[in-house]
Amino acid sequence: MTKLRIGHGYDVHRLTPDRPLILGGVTVPYDRGLAGHSDADVLTHAVMDALLGAAGLADIGTLFPDNDGKYLNISSIYLLQQVGQRLEESGVQVVNIDATLIAQAPKIAPYRLAMRQNIAQALGLDVEQIGVKATTEEGLGFTGDGSGMAAHAVALVEKKQ
Repeated sequence: MTKLRIGHGYDVHRLTPDRPLILGGVTVPYDRGLAGHSDADVLTHAVMDALLGAAGLADIGTLFPDNDGKYLNISSIYLLQQVGQRLEESGVQVVNIDATLIAQAPKIAPYRLAMRQNIAQALGLDVEQIGVKATTEEGLGFTGDGSGMAAHAVALVEKKQ
């Protein structure tokens, strides 16, 4: 017997100069990057929390605390691999993930497939199991005025009983 479970993840980071913009493990050309302890990959962070929530495990702040120097500038795709291992150890299999980046700029269409591939590869999944899209907020709020980016993700997992 199996059990389907859904998880939701949300993350937000401020944009800052002198830092690369990394989204879904892809370095996207832009004049600013996201501030954070790790590489601040807001999209991958939302995906990790969705997966962990669906599996009933601790969130990324608990597993990879921002006051631990070993996570300074670490790749979020590497951390996603670690999350995948925890899921496997817990008897949880990913069915699919759908993620949305919320940002006024830059356009991510040219990088979407690479983001999907990076997330899929980190979790040992087929790229068809990963959805990545983006939206603006029509100039409203911190994402609309360009001071930050946010991401939401949902994950469907199957937990073996």
